[in-house]
Amino acid sequence: MDLRFGDSKPTDEERAAVDAVLGPPGSAWEGAADRSDADLRWARGGRAARERRDLLLPGLHALNDRAGWISEGGLDYLCRRLTVPPAEGYGVATFYSMFSVRPRPATVVRVCTDLACGGAELCGTVTERLGSAPGVRVEASPCLGLCERAPAALVVRAGCRRSAPGPESSPAPPSSSSNAGRAEYSAPAGPNPGRGGSGEETYVTATVAPAAPDTLTRAALTPDAAPAEPPASLSVPQAGQEGLILLKRIGTVDPSSLDDYRAHGGYTALRRAFAIGPAEVIREVTESGLLGRGGAAFPTGRKWAATAAQPDRPHYLVCNADESEPGTFKDRVLMEGDPYALVEAMTVAGYAVGAHRGYLYLRGEYPRALRRLEHAVAQARARGLLGDDVLGQGYAFDIEIRRGAGAYICGEETALFNSIEGYRGEPRSKPPFPVEKGLFGKPTAENNVETLVNVLPILTMGARAYAAIGTEKSTGPKLFCVSGSVERPGTYELPFGATLGELLALAGKPGNLRAVLLGGAAGGFVRPDELGIPLTFEGTRGAGTTLGSGVVLALDDTVPLPRVLLRIAEFFRDESCGQCVPCRVGTVRQEEALHRIVGRTGAAAAGDIALLREVGQAMRDASICGLGQTAWNAVESAIDRLGAYE
Repeated sequence: MDLRFGDSKPTDEERAAVDAVLGPPGSAWEGAADRSDADLRWARGGRAARERRDLLLPGLHALNDRAGWISEGGLDYLCRRLTVPPAEGYGVATFYSMFSVRPRPATVVRVCTDLACGGAELCGTVTERLGSAPGVRVEASPCLGLCERAPAALVVRAGCRRSAPGPESSPAPPSSSSNAGRAEYSAPAGPNPGRGGSGEETYVTATVAPAAPDTLTRAALTPDAAPAEPPASLSVPQAGQEGLILLKRIGTVDPSSLDDYRAHGGYTALRRAFAIGPAEVIREVTESGLLGRGGAAFPTGRKWAATAAQPDRPHYLVCNADESEPGTFKDRVLMEGDPYALVEAMTVAGYAVGAHRGYLYLRGEYPRALRRLEHAVAQARARGLLGDDVLGQGYAFDIEIRRGAGAYICGEETALFNSIEGYRGEPRSKPPFPVEKGLFGKPTAENNVETLVNVLPILTMGARAYAAIGTEKSTGPKLFCVSGSVERPGTYELPFGATLGELLALAGKPGNLRAVLLGGAAGGFVRPDELGIPLTFEGTRGAGTTLGSGVVLALDDTVPLPRVLLRIAEFFRDESCGQCVPCRVGTVRQEEALHRIVGRTGAAAAGDIALLREVGQAMRDASICGLGQTAWNAVESAIDRLGAYE
């Protein structure tokens, strides 16, 4: 490996930020400022440093959080510590939208301009108002996962020094006295690498939603003075109602209290898992008919059984909380409102597949979810619910939280693995599949938040009772993210089999409904006369659309459809990782054609529509992953079902 380091030096702040994640350098070979006589006799680092490459992303976060951007000297120092070629480090740093390798102000205001928020006008107004304010930059952002409180914005100020707080209304969690080091089953040494600090926050965030020009301008200038976020229960219109399964604790249980969680049935599922053993847990999940809730609908029991059966060790569990599909926010609501449920569910899943370490990959735009989950993990570890002897059962399991940095493609499981490992978040070719060679090349079970949380009622109520909910092929409850032109946007829980019309009736369907987008930007449109579609995987498939991750975006007749389609095309162009030609070129050609077609209909648009079909089919057939394969879906359905451009 040819390592070519430049002459740029890190500042003391940058050096401290990296050392807070990696620990102090042991020699000049690892980046120490002074070279000792021993350093002249032998080299240290090498393989040991390269085996820590997975700390590259936390290190980049630490630099970005401390300074607001990643300088050449800071990046060079981080790469030297990890024996990573600086060119590769640069490639990783420039892959993520939340990082910058050029100087920028300490405060960045990200205004969502995606489908539900449509905040382009807000972005322009705030930019104009803050034009002369020093140290502030306003940027347009893809979906921030706050669609039920649209329009939304996220303010991040770097370089702030304060102790990392516990979640709202709760004291700081006690530190764990055991589980040191980086053994397979041990807790991370020191602070969580996901935060990238030394027990203190080096950045401040303020989530402003709904955002108005005045409140957002004030928050940009003084993030600490921004209005407090409303409780997660306000994102659940059904909160407190009888019969809820996945959302039953939200609004009822204090999300910061482990005792409150246990008083409301928490850790009953884990105790039953220990009582029946891992093989029986997998059998229960298989017989329940649980399908993945991330969009692919793969049988969870089959995935777990295949992972558990692999002789190669160690096994890993990965929770995909990189919820980036425009219009999706259900996982955020679960993590903010019931974080201990996810911790328990990951422990059950790890036990079932024979994993001793779980990674929770959380999208970088979810600061409150990060605080809640860090607190929950620390509390569970301190109370013997994580660590080297969970519940005194001799089973070792711990959870490490890793922050994403703004990349939609990292929702694809193998791209997520690459991101955790310290590489660009680009999908891998399959086979081999993750159950054989996943994270760090080892057998890995990957599930999203909603899928994992469904495991708890399966174990507490039994597979047969769970399977009786919903339909024969789509069992159990399902969470739906309803936003757009409805009276009561939010996360709704319904059994599979309820119709789209029934869901929209709960949310307050507008009288002038124009269309409904199912499944987000990667989904498809349906007409107002198709509200009888059953909300099941097989029902939506039979209707020529998709359920996806549960996005239900209602559009009334005041929303210009061509602008929505153009925004979808812009989104896929921006988020394509560029690895494969069909997606890299096709998403650009799709956007170009939609720009040309604006204001044209009928014969004037026919040529570009034909081109869109040809490009869309090429992306669907030849792209390496689901991003390119689904980038044409919404546009195609708008043309064929809604008669766009006729």
